[in-house]
Amino acid sequence: MDLIISVLGLLTLSLEGIRCQGVYAPPTVRIVHSGHACNVEEERHTERVYTIREGETLELTCLVTGHPRPQIRWTKTAGSVSDRFQDSSVFNETLHISKIQRHQGGRYYCKAENGLGSPAIKSIRVDVYYLDDPLVTVHQSVGEAKEQFYYERTVFLRCVANSNPPVRYSWHRGRDVLSQGSDKGVEIYEPFFTQQGETKILKLKNLRPQDYANYSCIASVRNVCGISDRNIVFKLTNKTASPSIKLLVEDPIVVNPGQTVSLVCITTGGEPNPTLSWVSSSDSLPEKSVVKGGTLTLPAITSDEAGVYSCVASNNVGNPAKKSTTIVVRALKKGRFWITPDPYHNDDNIQIGREVKISCQVEATPPEELIFGWLKNGRAMRSSERMVITQTDPDISPGTTNLDIIDLKFTDFGTYTCVAALKGGGIPEISIDVNISSTTVPPNLTVPRGKSPLVVREGDTVELECLVSGKPKPIILWSRADKEAPMPDGSLQAESYDGVLRIVNVSREMTGSYRCQTSQFNGFNVKPREAVVELIVQYPPSVEPVLLEMRQGLGRPVVMNCRVLRAHPSRVLRYEWRLGNRLLHAGHFDQSDETEYTVKSLNREGWGEYTCDVNNEAGAGRCTFLVTGKAYPPEFYYDTYSPLWQNRPTVYGFKLQWTQMNPNAVDRIVAYRLGIRQTGLQRWWEQEIPVDGTITKGELNTHNLTELIKPAAYEVRLTPITRFGEGDSTIRIITYSAPVNPHLREFHCSFEEEPICMFTQDKNDDFDWTRHSAATRDTKYTPNTGPSDDRSGSKQGFYMYIETSRPRKEGEVARLVSPFFNVVPKNPYGIANPPAYCFSFFFHMYGKHIGTLNAFLRQKGQTAAEGPAWSLSGNQGDRWKQAKVSIHPTASFQVVLEGIRGPGIEGDIAIDDVTLEEGECRDLPPINLRSSAPPTSAHIWPLSVTLAMTFLWGRR
Repeated sequence: MDLIISVLGLLTLSLEGIRCQGVYAPPTVRIVHSGHACNVEEERHTERVYTIREGETLELTCLVTGHPRPQIRWTKTAGSVSDRFQDSSVFNETLHISKIQRHQGGRYYCKAENGLGSPAIKSIRVDVYYLDDPLVTVHQSVGEAKEQFYYERTVFLRCVANSNPPVRYSWHRGRDVLSQGSDKGVEIYEPFFTQQGETKILKLKNLRPQDYANYSCIASVRNVCGISDRNIVFKLTNKTASPSIKLLVEDPIVVNPGQTVSLVCITTGGEPNPTLSWVSSSDSLPEKSVVKGGTLTLPAITSDEAGVYSCVASNNVGNPAKKSTTIVVRALKKGRFWITPDPYHNDDNIQIGREVKISCQVEATPPEELIFGWLKNGRAMRSSERMVITQTDPDISPGTTNLDIIDLKFTDFGTYTCVAALKGGGIPEISIDVNISSTTVPPNLTVPRGKSPLVVREGDTVELECLVSGKPKPIILWSRADKEAPMPDGSLQAESYDGVLRIVNVSREMTGSYRCQTSQFNGFNVKPREAVVELIVQYPPSVEPVLLEMRQGLGRPVVMNCRVLRAHPSRVLRYEWRLGNRLLHAGHFDQSDETEYTVKSLNREGWGEYTCDVNNEAGAGRCTFLVTGKAYPPEFYYDTYSPLWQNRPTVYGFKLQWTQMNPNAVDRIVAYRLGIRQTGLQRWWEQEIPVDGTITKGELNTHNLTELIKPAAYEVRLTPITRFGEGDSTIRIITYSAPVNPHLREFHCSFEEEPICMFTQDKNDDFDWTRHSAATRDTKYTPNTGPSDDRSGSKQGFYMYIETSRPRKEGEVARLVSPFFNVVPKNPYGIANPPAYCFSFFFHMYGKHIGTLNAFLRQKGQTAAEGPAWSLSGNQGDRWKQAKVSIHPTASFQVVLEGIRGPGIEGDIAIDDVTLEEGECRDLPPINLRSSAPPTSAHIWPLSVTLAMTFLWGRR
């Protein structure tokens, strides 16, 4: 993980490793941005809004502190349901979305947790800005919708454009700008659903000759995010009219499969000339369809492509015109039959002298073209008194024909054929043969001996079988009998022609009862026959843990426990404990569902892989325990202030810091193996870092890395070593970063970037300074106060200010603390003549409730604080002014800017363009000195804060 840090001056650090305690800390998090933001606004109540243009790159980074290093997760809400990020998480520090789309706007959350305290969560709202091309539509009153435009006619021009933020519209006629009241024949409506009052509808009353012209609608979002205005022109003439069309085809169109179908649509009116398009009832046109002008061609049409096809004409005048036709693709499919014995006798058999009905059903498209014919032994039949043929039975579903044989005779035995066809031909006929004879008997269903219950092992292939007899032989339907569950293939029913249901790779979930049942079709129309087959699937024991790593020091006990979750059969379970191939212990389960093995005192021979195999008739389940004395990985400490330092012009050094995870779990760590290599190279350089004494939990270890070549980055690997050997390694990246101000004469901060030049908010004050620009700040919230632009005069530029609105109270303090500036003495024994620096900044103190602005010098190692080096109170007018003060530090120092809230909300104090230069200040402005009045207690830096700052510096 890259380290992004900056350093001021030179630090001198010892070269031997040192250790200190107390660095475990819960996580904190903040979100910084890069990419192509138009603006990042700090709204009231701490909400942050990141504005970006559609198509640009969104990049948000979670900066975290805390030790151990927190795990980071990005999540999102308030997005589109179709947004995949809605239901997922991103587990790294940087969230990167290239070419962001409007539906990807919403609130993004960064969550950091390291197991200490509550997780830290920050959020930022991403607002995606866009502006689509506007669309102009023309409308008349309903009664005149079919008429052309002429004099004394009222017309409405409506302009619509999708946008974020809300769009503002303006109308032009030719080169003239149209506005409300500029022309008596023109009215401009303001839509009620927006807050900006943009114009959208242009009403032309009683058309005049001059009203026939080119009208331009300009949609604008005021160039936010650099989005330029969009323009569309509509030409209104005395011939302007809504579209009308005509389809040159029949409705419906009945075709055979494989034919090529062409639909022709022509325009019969409309000005401007309408645009034609085709849509279908299936939401999309077939892939192989061809559209050319108003002609839609469907080559080699199939049954799946049947449906309603519509031609739509639009010219943005009135409503679009639409004409539709239905394509019907002729087809015959699913022929089936059934035999109904004499319903008046309680007997399912076919007998001489009784009535028999043969039914035949076919699915046909279109159904009205379906025709049936009957044959007996290949010869055509006609309906008679004893052989009654009905084409459609009202009690049966459509597409059915019946043959009733009344008073069955021996001569009626034979083969009867039902023939289905469509009028006009072109589709192959469907023929179904039914044999009626003395051997035609209803079905019977049984389960073979020994086939239920059926016991198999998980993973086997099994065949469930039902014996079916009868003539004709019916189809068998298989389903679950014990619960509402799908069959192995996922369907609720499975068909079988031989009475066998074959299941490949049977699983434990398939245990249960299966019903086999005769189908009504291809058989007798009698009460269904059914039988049930029981399936029992045996499977090996499921155990936990499947794999567990156990780390322990020598001489300590190790307890391993293997538990059975489920097994079938569950009786006669046997277990065996082994170390490698050596049997340690074996036995049987009695009442318990777990077995335990204990190593009373771990020795070197006890390290290794322990297994516990639990067996039943179906196989074995295995618990595995990997017992080692391997040390846990070290945890690099990231939250150090300035661990990178300048050594010489060509090299730099780095103070590597870490704690040890669970150091007491294994034997004492005697050393660390340090590996380092330059990023991009293959070779590792290694050395051992000896460890004296015992490392305790939370103890901070340090080691100085020197002779690192500027500006190369390095990969560092750290591995703990115990009597067991090497433990788990941890790797991090060290990245060189040039100082913010290599020389103080170059330091300048205008707060244009989010890191604000390494300034930080004091944690011991009452509230924070806020970074803002005049373009985004809500001046209505605190009127008559604060700057209208930054010090350079730009409304897009940034500055820092204190927001004094509620809940702020009089006297509350906000402090902004600079990074440390290092004073390097030329004399190694101290500074005889401390150097001078000129500290300057611009301030804006406008409002009747302005409080006080103070500037302090804070030196490293000070235990007591002096008064402010500069102070000013009260309203100074609506303008930026510059303050300068000379300081003479004798040690590394910081400058602190303190804002104190006045008696009311009109008291926002702002600062900008902070600089620090070598040498005394020159050309001092009139107000660069302290106020002549003695400083009040509010100007004094409290001792408790001084001590706190010293503690924070020492910890870093």
